[in-house]
Amino acid sequence: MRYYSSYKVLLFPILICPFISYGQVVHVQAHSHNDYFQARPLLDALDNRFNEVEADIYDTPAGLVVSHERPGADTRLLEQLYFRPIDSLIQTQGSVQKDSKSPFMLMLDFKSSAARTYQSLLRLLKQYPRLACTSASCPVIIFISGNRPLELILQDPSGALKIDGRPEDLGKGHSSMLMPVISDRFQNWCSWNGKGHPSTDDGEKIRSLANKAHQEGKKLRLWSIPDHEEAWAFLIDCGVDLINTDHLAELNRYLQSRK
Repeated sequence: MRYYSSYKVLLFPILICPFISYGQVVHVQAHSHNDYFQARPLLDALDNRFNEVEADIYDTPAGLVVSHERPGADTRLLEQLYFRPIDSLIQTQGSVQKDSKSPFMLMLDFKSSAARTYQSLLRLLKQYPRLACTSASCPVIIFISGNRPLELILQDPSGALKIDGRPEDLGKGHSSMLMPVISDRFQNWCSWNGKGHPSTDDGEKIRSLANKAHQEGKKLRLWSIPDHEEAWAFLIDCGVDLINTDHLAELNRYLQSRK
């Protein structure tokens, strides 16, 4: 294993495709929560046919680093974990997930200052024009959550970066190109703790939110969900588009079983 600078960063080889299973349909509903905690960040998600991954990032003197808490000595760089391998896949096969008809979704959760992190991200993107695509046929969509620089993104004429919406953003005229996803905490819409069965009331609240998002062409994601099969089924049946999970292989098998 080689390391970059003072931060431990696995340098992914260009030929990562043999590790990825291409025999399955791409799961456009699958969102890898805090993907960098997986044994092989990004690669495990691709191998399980996920179409969306999430990474928390901080702006530091060493660059944009991926970390859940404040960065330490073992923090890894966004460029190494995600940008380089994604760019390599697009260059070699034209898409992140082979033969996928949907753009791959990379959600970056800003943990440091919204404006400063945004400017650092724009500088990094200049080195990866394939990741800063602005056409309707982009192979990857990068959208920002956490400390969201909403006004800065709204003012950016390039449209290279998108925003992770909130329920209160619905009805404000933001296009689905700019705001492809609406996200919120599961507990804001449902009292079910994952044990027993959810109530009809809970289902109706989530369906109502999903319908509002869908009317604007946006997808719905809820985080902090009970992360098991019964909850996945409940959310999908309620119209939730993106299933937030830490259990990649299990969700892969479950979504295959629904085909």
